[in-house]
Amino acid sequence: MPTFIAPDGTRLAYHLRGDGDPLVVLPGGPMRPSAYLGDLGGLAAHRQLVLLDLRGTGDSAVPADPATYRCDRLVDDVEALRVHLGLERMDLLGHSAGGSLATLYAARHPDRVARLALITATPWALGMPATTEDRLAAARLRAGEPRFAEAYPAFEKWLLQGGDFDPKFIPFFYGRWDEAAAEHARRDEDEGNEEAAERYGSEGAYDPPATRAALATLAAPVLVYAGELDGGPRPDLARRTAEAFPNAEVAVQPGAGHYPWVDDPEWFAARTADFFTGSGKGE
Repeated sequence: MPTFIAPDGTRLAYHLRGDGDPLVVLPGGPMRPSAYLGDLGGLAAHRQLVLLDLRGTGDSAVPADPATYRCDRLVDDVEALRVHLGLERMDLLGHSAGGSLATLYAARHPDRVARLALITATPWALGMPATTEDRLAAARLRAGEPRFAEAYPAFEKWLLQGGDFDPKFIPFFYGRWDEAAAEHARRDEDEGNEEAAERYGSEGAYDPPATRAALATLAAPVLVYAGELDGGPRPDLARRTAEAFPNAEVAVQPGAGHYPWVDDPEWFAARTADFFTGSGKGE
């Protein structure tokens, strides 16, 4: 397992899957170990995935200062990884909450990004969170499914009133609920760093006006990727996210939820590989 040292001395780990040109991958959660990403539906057949375990997660060390879990502070870790890999510019992919980290990195280091993919990423860094109604509206698209009558009230209660996460509504995060999705969801039970997750988006993490201004200089092509059935982001929010970048395209994967490489691995791997080779064609 390769490691490198962050600027503050924290030892960070990353995992390599596949061969070819490197693609740096930032996990979501926030602050989940990168293992849940697997090989991104076979994307590792096209590129070498460099899957970063963010500090305090997976095989990376816990930092001395918990304040460094904040999203904007993690940008220095991503830059240290680029330097460690010896890349003048790098292709970068961020999933879910990792999309905000990738966005902040692109804003701070626009000349170091070759291509950027934001996969089902709620654009917190741009000041556009997915709303409760976004998530409920996406769930209502599943009204014809057998589990909907039981799962929807629990999901609505959780979003409106808080409380414990109810396993009944986990299927809303996937486009299809089969054994592959269930196995992927089970992995979530023992993963994550709760303290780090709470600090990730804490006060000061995001400055949307400054980020938008900085992104105006980003020349790199950007792919904003949404699942048709995902509530965070819904496709409309993904399209508005793309407007923040000078050179962006949007892809909406049919029938997909928040983990599109689980829902249809071949569709996901082909579409993202096309983007990173420069042959993507938008929606």
